[in-house]
Amino acid sequence: MKQKFYDTAVKQERVVLVGIITPNETEEQTKEYLDELQFLVETAGGQTIKSFTQKMLRPERATFVGTGKLEEIKAFVDSEEIDIVVFDDELSPSQLRNIENELQVKILDRSNLILDIFAGRAQTAQAKAQVELAQLQYLLPRLTRLWTHLERQKGGIGMRGPGESQIETDRRLILNKISLLKDKLKLIDRQNETQRKNRAQLVRVALVGYTNVGKSTIMNMISKSEVFAENKLFATLDTTVRKVVIENLPFLLSDTVGFIRKLPHHLVECFKSTLDEVREADILVHVVDVSHPYFEDQIRTVNETLKDLGARDKQTIMVFNKIDAYEPMQLHPGEEAHQLNLEDFKQSWMAKDNNPAIFISALKKENVDEFRKLLYDKVVTIHTHRYPYDKLLY
Repeated sequence: MKQKFYDTAVKQERVVLVGIITPNETEEQTKEYLDELQFLVETAGGQTIKSFTQKMLRPERATFVGTGKLEEIKAFVDSEEIDIVVFDDELSPSQLRNIENELQVKILDRSNLILDIFAGRAQTAQAKAQVELAQLQYLLPRLTRLWTHLERQKGGIGMRGPGESQIETDRRLILNKISLLKDKLKLIDRQNETQRKNRAQLVRVALVGYTNVGKSTIMNMISKSEVFAENKLFATLDTTVRKVVIENLPFLLSDTVGFIRKLPHHLVECFKSTLDEVREADILVHVVDVSHPYFEDQIRTVNETLKDLGARDKQTIMVFNKIDAYEPMQLHPGEEAHQLNLEDFKQSWMAKDNNPAIFISALKKENVDEFRKLLYDKVVTIHTHRYPYDKLLY
């Protein structure tokens, strides 16, 4: 008898992206947003086949995009054997149900995709509980779509019982689980607070910034530790704290979860305890990927998130990272004379308004000594003010 072999490799899911262009967004911005969404899909392990966009004043209430565009997407999904359709904004429960009924494939929105990535990256008990809590809070209003096999929507004689009772049972189970997770997180948070109190005598520095700007690489470089770092979104999910000594001065350096545009509200709420490291830091090191074409938007997103956390007014060092990958910016397309190279950029308002600012390449170890010196000076100032008779510095 001939032996059969089966391919057990996990098939990469084929994905289509959908976004809308509103009047206050340019086509270039929408393209950049969809590029980021594609990066999220790759991080989650999918393969993007095509992107669809539509110009609209606001999303369609029933189906997010117009009927004609939805039919166009359906035709492509059927012909190309697409597994998942991902939308760049959060879908309401009714939109999700309507689109799923029309396309007959798995539908995800941006929030669900980010939650899925977080679930895959969580390592500690705290991160796992936070992600699970966010997922359950996201799932609760969307429960109805999971029980279509019970034909609850059709109604009629003999169709009223099972669907509703099953949904109510699930809702109660989820609410109980949410309550248990909140209690668990309160306990973990109290333990973390005790740890933070024990570290209170040292000056605390927190790395903040958009996701994938090189925070973990800088953490590894400064603290000589092995924090997980790779070219993917949300490579770091758990806050890592390391004791660092520069010359004769010890201080604490923490690497935090990266921020992102349209971060799901549930996730921000659940991760607020993790971001206590940011709130309680003495100095923030705001890392920026200067090679990214829309790094100014990323700076704005991070500043808005810091403002939400009540940490916007802290002492901040701006670190423009990845200068090795920087390409001159063309201020006015088509005019060669108006290209802004790195030296010009260092003299621009962007660098001067974000003083102190430093330009480095963590990967190529460029200007690292200058960065250490700047960090040392800032930590010394706080340390000597806090402990004027400490002989550690002399």
